[in-house]
Amino acid sequence: MSLPDRNNPYSFEAFLNQLHGFDFYADDPFLQKVLKYFATEEFVELDRKLREFSPRVSFRWRPLTDTGGNPRKLPYMEHYNAYNRRIDRIVRTAETLQLEKEIFNEGLFSAKVTSWERMAKRYLLHQLGEFGVMCPIACTEGLVALIKQFPEDHTPEVKAILDHCTEGLNNEFGIGAQFVSEIQGGSDIPSNLLEAVPEGNCYRLYGTKFFTSAIHADYAVVTAKVSGSEDVGTFVVPAWMPGDKEKEIRNNFRINRIKWKMGTAEVPTAELEYDGTLCYAVGPTNRGVANAVGIVLTLSRIAVGIASAAGMTRAAREAQLYAEFRDVFGAKIGEWALANKQVRDLVQEAQRCLAGVCKIFALFKELGGRLQPGLASDEPLEMRRRRFLLRELIIIQKLVTAYDSVDILRKAISIFGGHGVIEDFCSLARIFRDAVVNELWEGPRNVLLMQVFRDMGRAAEFYSPDQFLDDLLSGAPQTEIAELGRRALEFAAKPPFQELDKDSRRRAAAWEEFIVDVFRVYQETALREVGPEPIIGSGKMRMPEIWR
Repeated sequence: MSLPDRNNPYSFEAFLNQLHGFDFYADDPFLQKVLKYFATEEFVELDRKLREFSPRVSFRWRPLTDTGGNPRKLPYMEHYNAYNRRIDRIVRTAETLQLEKEIFNEGLFSAKVTSWERMAKRYLLHQLGEFGVMCPIACTEGLVALIKQFPEDHTPEVKAILDHCTEGLNNEFGIGAQFVSEIQGGSDIPSNLLEAVPEGNCYRLYGTKFFTSAIHADYAVVTAKVSGSEDVGTFVVPAWMPGDKEKEIRNNFRINRIKWKMGTAEVPTAELEYDGTLCYAVGPTNRGVANAVGIVLTLSRIAVGIASAAGMTRAAREAQLYAEFRDVFGAKIGEWALANKQVRDLVQEAQRCLAGVCKIFALFKELGGRLQPGLASDEPLEMRRRRFLLRELIIIQKLVTAYDSVDILRKAISIFGGHGVIEDFCSLARIFRDAVVNELWEGPRNVLLMQVFRDMGRAAEFYSPDQFLDDLLSGAPQTEIAELGRRALEFAAKPPFQELDKDSRRRAAAWEEFIVDVFRVYQETALREVGPEPIIGSGKMRMPEIWR
């Protein structure tokens, strides 16, 4: 019972002290355990580096992301300067510019940074959401990987771009983007109409791109067709030629408008028009679809998996902290059975996701940290199968975890009640919107589900569906593997996407359910390998009684 008190003494300070005093790495025992398990002999040095890096994420960059994400501070265009010269200046908030400079200056793509260090640091950064930086980080990784894949194409200009993005130039690091989508098709790369006209050892681009994120970047990987050809190539395009950035003279292209997105709003996404833009071909100009999808977009799909795990972790953590703090109807939120189960489920799903992400990344690193464009290969059968396994795991992880993260964030927001949607109270609403957009990057769910089915059919000659599942689910209970193998053979015997009738729609929906079930087993296997650990600690292991 409570009597009236016009000077209501209620305070959120106890909750805020825990929330804002949380070190994303040092106070997360589960994250440490996962990395120790998968990074193995590298862990000791990795642990040291992350304990040095994490405070910048947790205490310096976290508040900057919240301030920079205010809707009143979103990017906008200034097409002309005071002298009526077209400049297409993108105006971004000071917080975003500061975050971008400090984070890119970490040199994540330098040869000095190991694969596990890069991955773990990005996982910590992704807990902040998109905030105008993580999309360019992912795009820069794809640009770097594409250039490295084809060393024979390293003209002095291309090499300078690679050096700028990896090792920096005058204490500044180049920022990458990837421009694929055109108005007639986003994921449908073969339908691209942008034209690349040869000019000596370079090309000139003519035409439009309709959905170009990180439009402020220094360089972009762009897909286009060479004049007179139906084949797509990949090209690296400087936003400015040397010496022109300071003068705001763009490389013969116009930015027509910035799009208004529901999420990832801090990173500017635009429509642009090329008019003789100088660029450099990287890779065969008749292999652009394989290179764009197999290298650039595949790396971005890995990034979506990392971002999904990170968003789920932050959601679960903040929901747990709030459930421990907040009294409702005479008890803590976490002391009510239904809410207690909901928070436990959030934590378990976040852990399952992170364990799966790290298991896939361990395979990626084991295979050299390089991706194979397309399915064609002259490697030995065992290696060919392992590369195919990695390819499909990356696709499946992206389509499942991106979907799950939206659901987990929504559920975590509900633990906060009305406070969950007050954006200067809780960051989860902003991260929720980012997660919704993340689900669409690099192929929406339906496209990826069909791609997995087509891939398995094309690979059947060297990798039968039942053997593929046996290898993918190694370590899972044999009864579950056998049942999933049986279901896979049924789909192979009667493809679900051939007709447009009631039965085909039922089987298409069953395929979606099957793929999710397969990946759930994979994630649960990874989580069992790692073992249990709380996601919140404070110096020593911490688990309040309500979570035991």
